[in-house]
Amino acid sequence: MDRLGHDFARPELLLRALTHGSIASVTRPDNQRLEFLGDRVLGLVMAEALFFADEKASEGQMAPRYNALVKGETCAAIARQIGLGEVLKLGRSEMLSGGRRKDALLADGMEAVLAAVYLDAGFDAARRVVLRHWKRRLDTVEDDSRDAKTALQEWAQAQGMPPPVYEQTERSGPDHAPVFRITVRLADGRHAQAQGAGTKRSIEQAAAQALLARLEGMT
Repeated sequence: MDRLGHDFARPELLLRALTHGSIASVTRPDNQRLEFLGDRVLGLVMAEALFFADEKASEGQMAPRYNALVKGETCAAIARQIGLGEVLKLGRSEMLSGGRRKDALLADGMEAVLAAVYLDAGFDAARRVVLRHWKRRLDTVEDDSRDAKTALQEWAQAQGMPPPVYEQTERSGPDHAPVFRITVRLADGRHAQAQGAGTKRSIEQAAAQALLARLEGMT
């Protein structure tokens, strides 16, 4: 994990952080407890960074920025940047189902790794790792905090319409790796679809983005 930017004095912590429940055993604990702790470590680092980055920002302004920085999709994106999926310890079933590419597994692994850094070298070391990899997102969080669903709802309200309606029109694939088709529709009938693997929320975001792009093309 050279790309992480931390040399572990206790490498067994990193090994545990990379161990998914699908391959865990009595002698090889999984990373769930570390994930719990890492979520809180990340949250404190982000809250602190936002608090000092903009001393005039209100709680209402900081909250969506915070959510954009700590959400699972962001953690998964950071995990991909450092190649975390390549070194996750997974059971055969998870490997066959594409577990190394799943947002949920990558996000959980990223949080567990942050907890491992914290336990290995303390909060300052964990802060350095977080700020190293989240810096670009901190610099652009004002744009990222307005996600596609929020932007589409604001657009609809500005037009005097009720909020968009999201409908799951299809679900396929196994339970552990579902594929969703989501349709988002405005009150005037304009709509868009998105399909893909992941969480329903992520596909709803993709559908909202597709409709926003269509609306922008009409202006």
